[in-house]
Amino acid sequence: MTSRNPARAPRKTAAGQAPGRLYGIDAARGIALLGMMATHLLPTFESNASLTPTWIGLAFSGRAAALFAVLAGVGLALSTGKNRPLAAGELSAARRGVALRALVIAAVGLSLGGLTVNLAVILVHYAVLFLCILPFLGMGLKQLCGWAAGWIFGSPVLAYLLRPWLLTAEPPLQLGHNPGWEDLATPARLVADVFLTGYYPVFQWMSYLLVGLAIGRLVLSKALVPVALLAGGTVVAIAAKVLGVTAMEDWGGRAALEKVLNAPGYPLDSVLQVNLTGIRQEGSWWWLASAAPHSGTTLDLLHTSGVAAAVIGACLLLGRLAEWVDLDLLLPLRGAGAMTLTLYTVHVWVVSGFYLKPLPAGWTEDGMYFAQAATAVVVGMAFVLLKWRGPLEWVGHAASQLGRGQLKLRGRS
Repeated sequence: MTSRNPARAPRKTAAGQAPGRLYGIDAARGIALLGMMATHLLPTFESNASLTPTWIGLAFSGRAAALFAVLAGVGLALSTGKNRPLAAGELSAARRGVALRALVIAAVGLSLGGLTVNLAVILVHYAVLFLCILPFLGMGLKQLCGWAAGWIFGSPVLAYLLRPWLLTAEPPLQLGHNPGWEDLATPARLVADVFLTGYYPVFQWMSYLLVGLAIGRLVLSKALVPVALLAGGTVVAIAAKVLGVTAMEDWGGRAALEKVLNAPGYPLDSVLQVNLTGIRQEGSWWWLASAAPHSGTTLDLLHTSGVAAAVIGACLLLGRLAEWVDLDLLLPLRGAGAMTLTLYTVHVWVVSGFYLKPLPAGWTEDGMYFAQAATAVVVGMAFVLLKWRGPLEWVGHAASQLGRGQLKLRGRS
């Protein structure tokens, strides 16, 4: 008679959850995807002279994309040793795998750059972030926390000093459109745009991946870690936003910036609440005191990182609740979150088909969003239940396995 090895006994999981699989992380990715789709399809400002922010702009602008980036760091941490340091050979293999996966994402992003579409595609920047984070993959929690703090406080200052020099070049080192294959012919402008002058400046956004790596190095399966992420992230997010608003409205920051802009009647107060993209942040150090979405300042990075940590913590707690009640509460979100690259790519392609064209008869912007969001949720659930990878996720996984030397051909032992 053989005895059961308790070390190998599978723990109870929700609705067949694989041991060690954190469905809360997939669910958070689903939230990030749906939030980014909302900012793409629904108005972030009312169509009036004062550009009154909509609730979509106030809730999701800047935060959804930042959550997407922080989760990239978490995913890298979970796939490269979690809280266990890797041996030198393992680390080299992991870096090769991440690099090849980044090339797949970059190829998809450059291909989407050829579409005519009125939204900023994040994938090329996302891929470059993967490549830039490679030196940090072998670091432990304390080192990552130090680097994340330094990057959050230091990168906005350096970006503020470097951007004017790049933008005053002739021609300006800025694309003004999504990176595409043709931009490889002008590498200086492409690199400057991706790192500093574009919509998702990699130089500052490295902060998000460092924060995500640090979160991923935590023992996320411990009971108190999700609570700490939720509580700590909420406190940091609120404190950063309150400080930014106070600096702008009570300490004279907005008045100083309005003088720099020299554009009477420009609704700077609304823009500071929703999206600072398109405004050249130069001529006053007050720009660095803003917590505006997409400003890339220290307060913006702190606020959005805090929101991301809180969302991750909340999703992990919901995952624990799902285990307790033995019901897959996160299935609608985690399904979409498990194949974000494929769903995001299809979403951009569909949006490009309606650019500068009237919506089909009977359709509204709200209807377009809910149709695409519902499709993403249903398709994601179907793929998860069938235990399939998304098509682009399959290619990315194969590239990663190839880089790690773990790709096996069918039929070969």
